[in-house]
Amino acid sequence: MLSPDEAADLIEAIAARQDRAAFANLFRHYAPRVKAFIMRGGTDAETAQEVAQEALIMVWRKAASFDRGRASVATWIYTIARNKRIDLARRAGRPAIETEDWLTVFAPEEADADKSVLAGQTYTRVKELLGGLSADQLVVIQKAFFEDKTHTAIAEELKLPLGTVKSRIRLALGRLREALEKEES
Repeated sequence: MLSPDEAADLIEAIAARQDRAAFANLFRHYAPRVKAFIMRGGTDAETAQEVAQEALIMVWRKAASFDRGRASVATWIYTIARNKRIDLARRAGRPAIETEDWLTVFAPEEADADKSVLAGQTYTRVKELLGGLSADQLVVIQKAFFEDKTHTAIAEELKLPLGTVKSRIRLALGRLREALEKEES
């Protein structure tokens, strides 16, 4: 298990010296985790493996752009993987994944007790807020974010116009965002 500082040191070694051993250690640690992260979004194992490899190749190429002051290595790598997954979906001709992609909210982080507690609290609060949505909004949110279905697939499944599905998702996300912002202030 790599600590956050060890992982950051590996990235910096890759950036400074193109250290292959550092990359091998980073790859061994993160490749299976990134693959699992992508698969949780509904992607098949083969495609998830491809996305993980592409993401880690990008880590090799862009290591110099990593800034440990801005994000943890895990957050940086999972963001790259998420973007690769979006690129793959676009190339496949599927509608773009919304920028509010909830996979980033629940991205696995380094093992840290405070983060685990905070993640649990966030999960519980989001679950409570979802209970406050109308049944129409809740069903489209569940299909879009938890079943990872496209807006078009949801519209076909529910026999609704595409615009209605998009409106319900937008309204639901707006209500959730508004409720979370009220709590923060």
